[in-house]
Amino acid sequence: MSKEELASVMAPDPSTAQSGWMSLEVVGKRCIASDVHLFELARSGGGALPPAEPGSHITLLTPNGLTRRYSVCNRPGETAVYRIAVKREENGLGGSRSLVDQVQPGDPVSVSPPSNYFPLVPGAPSYWLIAGGIGITPILSMARALQQQGAAFRLLYLTQMPESAAFREELQAPDLIDHATVHHNHADPARRFDLAAAMQACPADAHLYCCGPRRLMDAVKELARGRPSGTVHFEDFGTSEVAEGHTDIPFKVRISKTGQLLDVPCGKSILDVLREARVLVPSSCESGTCGSCRTRLVAGVADHRDYVLDEDQHDSEIMICVSRAKSSVLEIDI
Repeated sequence: MSKEELASVMAPDPSTAQSGWMSLEVVGKRCIASDVHLFELARSGGGALPPAEPGSHITLLTPNGLTRRYSVCNRPGETAVYRIAVKREENGLGGSRSLVDQVQPGDPVSVSPPSNYFPLVPGAPSYWLIAGGIGITPILSMARALQQQGAAFRLLYLTQMPESAAFREELQAPDLIDHATVHHNHADPARRFDLAAAMQACPADAHLYCCGPRRLMDAVKELARGRPSGTVHFEDFGTSEVAEGHTDIPFKVRISKTGQLLDVPCGKSILDVLREARVLVPSSCESGTCGSCRTRLVAGVADHRDYVLDEDQHDSEIMICVSRAKSSVLEIDI
């Protein structure tokens, strides 16, 4: 694909342009782990970019036409570039493959301004940061910010192999090495990290942040039961599969304001069905982690599959991007 063709494919459509999308240039690209590439994006000719706080992500239009979210891995205060780490997913829908395989330094990319659904809560007594695989991307920016602030924090990074661990050298640098534990299990169950034992040392008033595969997030969520509301935070960008143990059943969803009754079959989310019916609702991650599609639950029993709501909110709210129904009908306030 020529640069002219790439520029055409990656130019934002009118709707994204109205939302402030930017045409940036790839000013750096290098492999930092097996199948993980670090991209540096900047304005052509230089200039400051909208600031990205720890935990922020940008949305990028990939050459095959898919949009993908990537955490900004900048150091605190950096505004000249956005640094993102992209894992090439061989069995995905092709967005990351097209980005890694086709986009080179000097090429244009269409990028949204930063958004942050995974922010650091300021002033916590301490912080625990838990990452698995490519989930280190937002966690690293948090660790750097906390280190600069002189905050108390601990970082756990769990991977299979050393060669698959992105930012391994950065985590061994003098400013982070005393805070970070990096564990490789070498795909051997006998060498699995004892997360339960580690979590016992996590102070009750600490804020806990976790990003990684759903199996890791499920384990952390289970171990964090009983912790104070609002102190446990998750992000996975929709890269992990639905947790085991959930069985989809068809149901109906009623829109309380109009009385419209819609069928939600297996394999489609409430959000999918609402879109098909041209009912517009906010959404972002579509993995039950960001909270942007939080909707009031008027009636019915939900099958909650998100990482946002606390148990005391399950009777009154639902994340319509992932959660389903245990009853035959759900009524939602839209």
